[in-house]
Amino acid sequence: DMKKLIAYSSVAHMGFVTLGIFSFNEVGVQGAIFQMLSHGLIASALFLIVGVVYDRMHTREIAAYGGLVKRMPVYATLFMLFTMANVGLPGTSGFVGEFLTMVGGFQAATWAAAGAALGVIFSAVYMLTLYRRTVFGEITNPKLNDISDMNVIELVCIVPLALLTILFGVAPNLIFNITEGAANRILSLMVGG
Repeated sequence: DMKKLIAYSSVAHMGFVTLGIFSFNEVGVQGAIFQMLSHGLIASALFLIVGVVYDRMHTREIAAYGGLVKRMPVYATLFMLFTMANVGLPGTSGFVGEFLTMVGGFQAATWAAAGAALGVIFSAVYMLTLYRRTVFGEITNPKLNDISDMNVIELVCIVPLALLTILFGVAPNLIFNITEGAANRILSLMVGG
């Protein structure tokens, strides 16, 4: 089930937020705040991605798909962008949040950061497997021969999420300049009292 797999990924990303918060340092807390914002963009987009094909096929089963790139190239491109952001590809907001929470976690407890790094590997495996099985390969389901690519309404919903995912990935200071005061206040309350 595509939606269930993305939901598991969401839980894993909240683990990074927890790691950042409990690192009790500025890098980790800033990373946790950034990761929450980034996760909101990426997870929303991935659920929209699933909704696009569900609206056409009325199933979320991965086995019902395959070869979508041949019929839905725009969809496949956007799905790839958000899959890569979800696994933390540099240049996307997903990378910044994961990297900073791991750096903060490493400063606090090396073993915790090592566990998070292992989680990144597993996340990449199952998200890239989902992408490969739904987008590439041959079309084996005859119902996919008539499937249409994303329409204007779907694009209006998802393109802003794509632009923000890339913008925050290449210019994270747009967020850090706003959240720095809050992160320091949170740290002072957690550590200093």
